[in-house]
Amino acid sequence: MISKVICCGLSGIEGYIVHVETDISNGLPSFDIVGLADTAVKESKERVKAAIKNTGLEYPLQRITVNLSPAHKRKEGTSFDMPIAVGILGAFGQIPQKSLETSLFVGELSLDGTVKPVKGILPIALCARDKGIKNIYLPAENANEAAVVNELTIYPVDNLRSLINHLNGFEKITPFSRDKKSLLGNMKIYTVDFADVRGQSNVKRALEVAASGGHHCLMLGSPGCGKTMLARRLPTILPPLTFEESLEVTKVYSIAGLLKPGESLITERPFRAPHHTISDVSLVGGGRTPRPGEVSLANYGVLFLDELPEFSKTALEVLRQPLEDGSVTIARINTTITYPSKFMLVCAANPCKCGNLFETEKMCTCTSREVQNYLNRLSGPLLDRMDIQIEVTSVKYDELEDESQEESSETIRERVSRARNIQIQRYKGTNIFSNAELTPALVRKYCKLDNAGRELLKEAFRKLNLSARAHDRILKVARTIADMEECADIKPEHVAEAIQYRSLDRQRYLSL
Repeated sequence: MISKVICCGLSGIEGYIVHVETDISNGLPSFDIVGLADTAVKESKERVKAAIKNTGLEYPLQRITVNLSPAHKRKEGTSFDMPIAVGILGAFGQIPQKSLETSLFVGELSLDGTVKPVKGILPIALCARDKGIKNIYLPAENANEAAVVNELTIYPVDNLRSLINHLNGFEKITPFSRDKKSLLGNMKIYTVDFADVRGQSNVKRALEVAASGGHHCLMLGSPGCGKTMLARRLPTILPPLTFEESLEVTKVYSIAGLLKPGESLITERPFRAPHHTISDVSLVGGGRTPRPGEVSLANYGVLFLDELPEFSKTALEVLRQPLEDGSVTIARINTTITYPSKFMLVCAANPCKCGNLFETEKMCTCTSREVQNYLNRLSGPLLDRMDIQIEVTSVKYDELEDESQEESSETIRERVSRARNIQIQRYKGTNIFSNAELTPALVRKYCKLDNAGRELLKEAFRKLNLSARAHDRILKVARTIADMEECADIKPEHVAEAIQYRSLDRQRYLSL
């Protein structure tokens, strides 16, 4: 007898339907799984066999063949345990086939029949909804995550025995539900705030500009001047995540198995700060079994690289494609996987080996050649992609003791959100949502200058020896500054401020 059970596989952050076809025929007892299954799926034979026996159900001592269709796609993970067990019991006549037709099954089995949680439930639930499946049976610990998806009846399963009794109508599993409207309403309160930062008004202004336009940013300053402190507070001034953005961020964390217990939807923008010893694979994703890297875990958030010159050259070079494309494509023999990587890159570095180049009260012990050699450790193509390069100096004692109230993150976020809304309306229908995403053609269309602005930029281009990419990035930042002031046209003062955010270009000019 043959039975068919619907389950789901994962490719990147997207799910795809897998049909578990089970055939039980006469012959010597055997159990074969076909359909390009990995080691974890093949090992399910022993888990399924033990789980069926230890829950008091009859295991068929016949020839069992399980086919995972489509057979050309590689199946990975332990989420196929439950559908394989249900398929065997269905083919053996212990479950009515009719109860399996409009339902999707997913879950890992322990040897005693307990159903254990699996990774990637959110993309699985979204796939089930998109394919018109009405019911999904999954581990009870994953029910909270799946409940984010509408138009699905979610059945939390604790053990294999209760599932079989439910499918046979002997007992009832109560569907799981929750108030979806409250998910985004319960925004997490950040534990850090820009009001904690004393002084540094010029850096705060630069980070506000970066947040308003989605620009990548580099901070240069001596150790202890507050670069990391400022970077960690950048997500607090970014606009709140939309529901669609939250879903995409949560899908990545679900695939990676990084959702916290009881967490169903990530509602705050990610902040990732990998150590400088990170490998290029860990940074952009990959591995024998492809997993999302830090650039994907920072999707719609901030990726912070502290001590930028200490990162390996290969790790920094592989960032170039994610920065340009907003996605990472990982190619393997059997599959090609794409992960999203729309993040703000924020980097911090010392301006020289001793770190005191910009300090007025500390003496820099580096020669001009040593300064240049230190800065040359930074990747030129990567630095060209930094829209904003800002100098950070140490805070003076009087500023630290100043008891006046600093501007809060909430106040800054309101201004950032207004600027972002202007950009969303301007670029409606172009699949672009911020000034940082403008293509060269769109830069020429939306970043036009008057005669005074053109002359100012022309002089800066000549003196600072700017690249064509730096030229366009100045225009993008100027466009953002104009949006922050709700100006339809870019004025010379906007261009002048944008030029001031090319710290490394100006530093190279002064060293000539």
